[in-house]
Amino acid sequence: MSRPLIFGMVHLRALPGTPLNKLPYREIKKIALQEANVLFKNQCDGVIVENMSDVPYQKPSERGPETCAMMSDICSSIRSQFRDQTLGVQVLSCGNKEALAIAAAADLDFIRLESYVFGHIGDEGFTESNAAETLRYRKTIGAENIKVLTDIKKKHSSHSITADVSIADTAVAAEFFLSDGVIVTGSHTGVAADPEELKVVKETVNIPVFIGSGVNADNISNFKFADGLIIGSEFKKNGFWRNELDEDRIKKIVNANKR
Repeated sequence: MSRPLIFGMVHLRALPGTPLNKLPYREIKKIALQEANVLFKNQCDGVIVENMSDVPYQKPSERGPETCAMMSDICSSIRSQFRDQTLGVQVLSCGNKEALAIAAAADLDFIRLESYVFGHIGDEGFTESNAAETLRYRKTIGAENIKVLTDIKKKHSSHSITADVSIADTAVAAEFFLSDGVIVTGSHTGVAADPEELKVVKETVNIPVFIGSGVNADNISNFKFADGLIIGSEFKKNGFWRNELDEDRIKKIVNANKR
């Protein structure tokens, strides 16, 4: 394919038990199905389900089982409606084993995960790298068909303790630790990645490289060498991730990518 794939985000409304929850679970599930339909109807190549509204995020050891249970149900329902489409999931924060369990139960294609190689300081505190644990768990549950796409030098984080490790070296480490693809982002949600970082990572590793933040209709040509573009905020009204999907914005970016 001569253009990057486009993956739209289904940002779930805040799930029950989280501080911003206002809707009953059935309504959250209904909205998620509607948003997946809008994204696929407007020619997105794939969809990623994420509990982005569950702020402040918890570490896996602090998170209750309800998140995994509800996200499994939602993802299974989306899969039932879209049997042949590409679907992935991410559990914030750093819920890599949970994401694998959800993906296995819902027959998803991939997960997006954090802290795969090199620890970092994020909003929720220090997080250890977990490639070994993640891939051994994938092996244990027989989910080796599920691809693992990993953020490198992830957004919303301090990387001062690995300041002497370049993003290219981080990508090399992820590839060496059997990642199926790496994701380059800007510093925060909605902030564009550095095209030069994309270039150097693409030149360094032999696995797919994705852009994970800040892509819009005006700068999309800067990332034409990426294998995929993960787009959340720019598909929403006024470009803000908590808003409703805006079909006009989706069509504008999808058409710009085709050009």
